[in-house]
Amino acid sequence: MSDNIPALQTLILSHESGVARVALNRPDKLNALNESMWRELRDAFAWADRTPEVRVVVLHGNGRAFSTGIDLAMMAGLRERVSHADLARSQELLRHLILDLQDCVSSIERCRKPVLAAIHGPCIGGAVDIISACDMRYASENAVFSVREIDIGMAADVGTLQRLPRIIPDGIARELAYTGRNVLAAEAAAFGLVNRVFETPETLQQGVAEIAAAIAAKSPLAVRGTKEMLKYGRDHSIEDGLRYVASWNASALLSEDLQESALAMMQKRPPRYRD
Repeated sequence: MSDNIPALQTLILSHESGVARVALNRPDKLNALNESMWRELRDAFAWADRTPEVRVVVLHGNGRAFSTGIDLAMMAGLRERVSHADLARSQELLRHLILDLQDCVSSIERCRKPVLAAIHGPCIGGAVDIISACDMRYASENAVFSVREIDIGMAADVGTLQRLPRIIPDGIARELAYTGRNVLAAEAAAFGLVNRVFETPETLQQGVAEIAAAIAAKSPLAVRGTKEMLKYGRDHSIEDGLRYVASWNASALLSEDLQESALAMMQKRPPRYRD
């Protein structure tokens, strides 16, 4: 590969046939997000973004949970970490820390390759921030979702409150954020948080792998352009989005991928695209 897979302590990162897999790997802690895991998520998705051979990414958790959210030990040490004799400087340190954690999550959305979250078991608090930054979400029947920050006396601050209302109805997003209640997989599918529910974690992994393989077989240039347009369109007017895609396709439409697609259709064979 053009870029070696980075060595990580809290994640397992692998790649095969155009599909990268990012596994949260603190199973003894139910994949609670400690400081290293936040940073390594950014490292993993930066690697996936810059590696041409990676065409799509699957994010999942090892063990019994996707993730139970931020590690409580990290929360407990927060006051000491930002401690300063001057209150203003202490608050500045805390703001910088929050912005950095936000950037770790946003690295998932910045990745030009589609990111599919495969969720089983608990997906709590900070884990909802993470899946909200993914392109698509799939769950097993035992998945449980909760925007739990309200129960520890804080507003969710690394992406859920900004992204969730763009994924599910606004009133539902507000209800979940205000109450912190549990949402089972079937309800999550009913209001659009997840695309599909699979019976078991094993069938979830198999089903998501098939979807990822289907995406990896498409034109990488077209897939990256499609993600860019969808992300841009979410945050801009229809008119702005139309102008942007016109400019994009003014260059991308003349790609060799378009010619290869047409040739493959005429020859009745699978297309072969450059990474």
